[in-house]
Amino acid sequence: MPILSEKERLLRKIQACSFALVEANLYLDSHPTCRDGLAYFARNKAEKEKLVAEYNEKYGPLTITQNNSSKKWEWVTSPFPWERSVD
Repeated sequence: MPILSEKERLLRKIQACSFALVEANLYLDSHPTCRDGLAYFARNKAEKEKLVAEYNEKYGPLTITQNNSSKKWEWVTSPFPWERSVD
């Protein structure tokens, strides 16, 4: 198994949180008042937001809606998130 870079590890954590949120969403659709389900969703949402902010700070925007610069379009100035890096 190849060794992952810090960027790839961070992206995998974001993907894991995204998956957990989709699964929690499906569960909560049929159990909308489940406190454990709501807490699980909230924890994963907060974790994903933290990880995405860290990714954006270190590597640039993860999606086009996270471009925060009014001086340049950051989305095209660094490798796209799905492109392999050489670091």
